[in-house]
Amino acid sequence: MIRRLDAMAVESSAQWDGVVRRDSIKEKWAAERDRLSDAAHSGDWETAFRVLDENPEWINSGRLEGRSAYGPLHQAAWHGADVETVGRLLARGAWRTLRSTDGTRPVDIAVQRGHQHLVALLSPAYRHPQPQDTLDRLRTHLHRLIHHRSGGGTGTDDLATRHALRLPDPAVLTELDIPHLWFPVPGMYGGFHIRLQGSELSVDSWVRVVGGSERTDLVTVDGVRLQEGGTL
Repeated sequence: MIRRLDAMAVESSAQWDGVVRRDSIKEKWAAERDRLSDAAHSGDWETAFRVLDENPEWINSGRLEGRSAYGPLHQAAWHGADVETVGRLLARGAWRTLRSTDGTRPVDIAVQRGHQHLVALLSPAYRHPQPQDTLDRLRTHLHRLIHHRSGGGTGTDDLATRHALRLPDPAVLTELDIPHLWFPVPGMYGGFHIRLQGSELSVDSWVRVVGGSERTDLVTVDGVRLQEGGTL
């Protein structure tokens, strides 16, 4: 029997915001995302925190239609924000391991720009360390599964591709106390709940408007073991 995911488990999980296209969300939310990105880009932290008060799930979100994929913590590292500001971002769930489009973490930016007062604070603390090769292989196969499931299992015209989503990086799970991640997909009326278990990912997914769509697949370094048997 498929394990029905407890809604509380999703609510208590960190969230990966993969939305990068403006037309993937309502106009009013896009305007608020812009407000957050503009504030972080200019170092206006009080405005940024006001937006995050209303939308805490955006703590790691980049600019819509942006190229760098800098989240608020990347911007704080770039500006050399004070320790208190960076501490407030971290307390809200900003990820030290989150990489920008070019693979840069917040700590890398702090080092490059000579903001030595932030280097120790931004250095990742790994609760569930994994070799980089393992994380790279898990990421590849997780993305294959997301494309497969968000296309209704057909692997064609999938929602992840249609919305040009930024797909989850399992590396962020290694710094979380509870290594669970929720990845909602626009148009899917559901999404993916990803759990790091040893060196594997247990991935629950479902479509809320389709009864019986809940399923659990297993992502390993060698591929994806599908719930119904076989591999992807």
